[in-house]
Amino acid sequence: MKVTQEKLPASQIGLEIEIAPEKTQQSYEKVIQNYARQANVSGFRKGKVPRQILLQRLGKTRIKAAAIEELIQDSIGEAIKQESIEAIGQPELRSSFEELIENYEPGKPLTFSAAVDVPPQIDLGEYSGLKFKAEEVTYDNEQVDKVLEGERQQMATLIPVEGRAAQLGDTSILDFKGFLAPEEGADPQAELEVIPGAEATDFQVDLEENKFIPGFILGIIGMNPGETKEVDAQFPDPYANEELAGKAAKFTVTLKELKEKELPELNDDFAQEVSEFENLAELRNSLEERFKKESDDNAKAKKQEALLSELVKHATFDVPETMVQQEVDAMLTQTAMRLSQQGLDIKKLFNQDTIPQLRERSREEAVNRLQRTLALREVGERESIKATPEEVEARFKEVMEEYSGEDVDPQRVREAVENELLTEKIIDWLLERSEIELVPEGSLNPPETDTVEETVDSLDSQEQNENDSEGEEQQTVSATTEE
Repeated sequence: MKVTQEKLPASQIGLEIEIAPEKTQQSYEKVIQNYARQANVSGFRKGKVPRQILLQRLGKTRIKAAAIEELIQDSIGEAIKQESIEAIGQPELRSSFEELIENYEPGKPLTFSAAVDVPPQIDLGEYSGLKFKAEEVTYDNEQVDKVLEGERQQMATLIPVEGRAAQLGDTSILDFKGFLAPEEGADPQAELEVIPGAEATDFQVDLEENKFIPGFILGIIGMNPGETKEVDAQFPDPYANEELAGKAAKFTVTLKELKEKELPELNDDFAQEVSEFENLAELRNSLEERFKKESDDNAKAKKQEALLSELVKHATFDVPETMVQQEVDAMLTQTAMRLSQQGLDIKKLFNQDTIPQLRERSREEAVNRLQRTLALREVGERESIKATPEEVEARFKEVMEEYSGEDVDPQRVREAVENELLTEKIIDWLLERSEIELVPEGSLNPPETDTVEETVDSLDSQEQNENDSEGEEQQTVSATTEE
């Protein structure tokens, strides 16, 4: 068999394959024999149908098509083996199948073109001595106080307030009903339009500015228990319910009760109540260690992210479509497994309507992940960076202990551990040889890209909005300004 190779874009190899005359004849005869054994023709026993009648019944086009399908499949596999091509994914026929049928004559050579994806060639360029900026992450010692204060708020006791008006920080019990404010030029005597879902009785809410829509909480400040008041508020824009976005509203509010929080004292008893520690000092130390580790981990992650972005800039890729689609498959599978573990209905989130959109939205992230992985792998091969068997075994035991009692495939875990260790080693090697300029956190503002889970959430939200407008209305007033 004669095979001619051609390098194509997108990491493909083009193949022009010429099938020998005897092979084209053999395939044609084989198809006829198979049909003859299976054909049921009135007046003839099965397997005894004359050749000419069989050809008339089936038609030469049908027989030629079946023969060509078999020739193409066998010939591509043989060509890949003959040429020692490291093919990935399924081969692609480049010739027109209709033209092949038209030109095919048993006993004569048949030439056709195909293409196969192959592992990409990576022009890595510069990778040692990279210069880039990374956001600096510093430990904030106020984090501990915020956590402790949050615990105190959770354990607070509500005490009825007497003799004063409502103020920020109080907890209120109230009745309210919302209306859309009249537009400019409207009849002042006209009845106000009720806002669906904007009504409640004996509703408890903390008087904090970020609760409800702007203006609602501030309108309650200064009210006394038993007082009824009309409060002006404004729906933010954008807003979950687009019909209300940016519109002014009026609420009739009756303050029924007013309470204030009595916070527990911050002492050893408090520490024992909210944690496993015996005293407040131990609790503080534990929180400090946790936040310092988080800060260090975040700082390292920022440097790694900046490093990988810079590394990819210096590399030229030709990622094959097969690898992209495999990566998309892996991403969607991982997301489905995580969401399933959270108790979500995967069949509802991943269906024939959403999967094509999910695949399209995931493509950019998949390509980016592949580029980073391929670039790191190339660095590792050039610099002979490897994870030792001892390192892999130690990490493998740690991971298997974490999954103790769960049904996991040890071989897959070991492969994942080895890959993770190798990636860490290559990144550390690159970081040690890079020049990193630390800049304030948040100053780089990398472009945001939707993750697979965010995309699933987005599609699920669209479906909820389309199918459950009533549920959306119930969120009308309880939405905070942060939403």
